[in-house]
Amino acid sequence: MTSYLLEHAWVDGEVRADVHVAVADGRFTVVGGEPWPRAERLPGLTIPGLANCHSHAFHRALRGRTQRGAGTFWTWREQMYDLAGRLDPDSYLELATAVYREMAAAGITTVGEFHYLHHQPGGTAYDDPNAMGLALVEAAARAGVRIALLDTCYLTAGPGRPPEGVQMRFSDGSAAAWQERTDELSSDVGGDVVVGAAIHSVRAVPLDEMRLVAEWADRFETPLHVHLSEQVAENQECLDVYGRTPTEVLSEAAALTDRTTVVHATHLTDLDVARIGDAGCWSCFCPTTERDLGDGIGPSRSLKAAGSRITLGSDSHAVVDLLEEMRALEMDERLAQRSRGHWSAPELLRAATFDGHASLGFPDAGRIAVGQRADLVTLALTTPRTAGGGPTPETAAFAATAADVTHVVAGGRVVHRAEETVEVGAELDKVIRRLWRDS
Repeated sequence: MTSYLLEHAWVDGEVRADVHVAVADGRFTVVGGEPWPRAERLPGLTIPGLANCHSHAFHRALRGRTQRGAGTFWTWREQMYDLAGRLDPDSYLELATAVYREMAAAGITTVGEFHYLHHQPGGTAYDDPNAMGLALVEAAARAGVRIALLDTCYLTAGPGRPPEGVQMRFSDGSAAAWQERTDELSSDVGGDVVVGAAIHSVRAVPLDEMRLVAEWADRFETPLHVHLSEQVAENQECLDVYGRTPTEVLSEAAALTDRTTVVHATHLTDLDVARIGDAGCWSCFCPTTERDLGDGIGPSRSLKAAGSRITLGSDSHAVVDLLEEMRALEMDERLAQRSRGHWSAPELLRAATFDGHASLGFPDAGRIAVGQRADLVTLALTTPRTAGGGPTPETAAFAATAADVTHVVAGGRVVHRAEETVEVGAELDKVIRRLWRDS
């Protein structure tokens, strides 16, 4: 059994001083009371572990490269496809391990991996059809973080168009074949792994096939995630083919439920917002990617008001910093509305902790409470960014960055200390440089 004395901690929606916690078998057994004689003191402000609800691990190798010159989402996608064509299970394991260690260093204790890079170049399955997904599971274990592997169905280049080029690595050919492969994956993993489902997008999965993916997720009561209305062109194509918005098509496919997370949700009608809220869906915003790609600003506050719970993700990993994603949600809303104060610090912290974990199938994580998974993220309060703000939720949500994380515990295990940060960066640099050079 391990015990800590937290100088300041965010517990039950408020910051408390001198909070004693004890941990056994990966869970909190004590929160509060007198500290034990050998309790390790963690100075600063400690918050629950952060949940990164939307990740494409391999995109991390694009940082600093796709920002060169002008372009759009679609020109960025061509560079992403180039990278996707270079990976195999061994190189993906190496890259994802380094990426997940970067996440752990940023206080992320659970990642939702939206995984669609399944097969060999040309679309032929590996000897183990789930080799790429299992590489991600192993990478998370090596980094010490939990993973919700959101196995993604991706079948078309667009309505009525077969996959082409590197997209053939994404496709199982049909939702039935996707189900068969994902059934095998579910039987191969356990422990701190959730196997969820994902529909890549309305443009990449036909309506009838969407229904099969939604049925699979419903049968296993597992999370279902989907890219939704990220691009205006995507919406227009859907209207041309179906005569309805992507949200309406998902609703027709029975893919909008209280286990569904819609990702980005950028270009929605008022009716779309109402449908998502009425269904009790989660809405995952990825502000640093959405602004990097020039996607637009989604209606986060309107979705919340309609009944959708908000979560956060780093998506393409232009930045891996859930604290930045928190404040970006508010800052983007300020730009859209030209006023301040739409998201409070406690709301943002909840989105990045408990709500995020629950959306990924881990409702027993994201709070410092007895019985919960023992995740702790400690922030220094005397850095150039946090100095003077004090131990408040506002310091965490509006001042701190991943660089202020000094100590991370995931499931009762220490997975990062501040002095290891340089090592994490060096490993990322080595892996990414080798990937581009060797390929």
